[in-house]
Amino acid sequence: MNAVKIRFLMLGMCVLALGTALGTTLWTKLGPQPRYGSQDQRPLEHTDSYGLVPDFTLVERNGKEINLAHLRGTIWIADFIYTSCNDTCPLQTAEMAKLQGETKDRPDLRLVSFSVDPDKDTPGVLTRYADRFGADASRWLFLTGPKGEITRLIREGFRLSAAFAVPGGEKADDMILHSTRFVLVDKQARIRGYYDSRDAEALQRLRRDISALVHG
Repeated sequence: MNAVKIRFLMLGMCVLALGTALGTTLWTKLGPQPRYGSQDQRPLEHTDSYGLVPDFTLVERNGKEINLAHLRGTIWIADFIYTSCNDTCPLQTAEMAKLQGETKDRPDLRLVSFSVDPDKDTPGVLTRYADRFGADASRWLFLTGPKGEITRLIREGFRLSAAFAVPGGEKADDMILHSTRFVLVDKQARIRGYYDSRDAEALQRLRRDISALVHG
């Protein structure tokens, strides 16, 4: 290969590299941005809502029925756990307990933990679990109920997922795969944000966004 061809080849490679870099930059600036997860840095007051939580009727650990009407007019944070979980659930619940302590001066804020294993998580089981984390029954609800109702609520209402890791798994030690996100819901039952409970930055944004709703 002569010197002229080598120079043309090198020039072509430079142009290709420049074009790739420019394309990447434009995609980063102009392409679709993530709406969920810790990378979403947009403040709450500039986001659209993520839809409405549909009505539901479930059972609280005290045995009383709870529906969406009980939560209207309050700001609330939802999460999804099961009491036999030894993976993410204890960490999620510990973070919820922190939020309970930090927001004790905000009586219009509620915490709501939905069991993704309602067949095993009876009101009595949920009561013992809640007591382990010092859950204030007047501010922090633990809900169980028919599996179909909870599945519908998680998938169609919150647009999240929950399923046994092994299809058809029903044994006591079968793991259930479920979202680790906290969901912020406003007084009109509109979903306002999703926050990864394992991400410290996401949890800081949750705290900021709670304040924006409380004082908005």
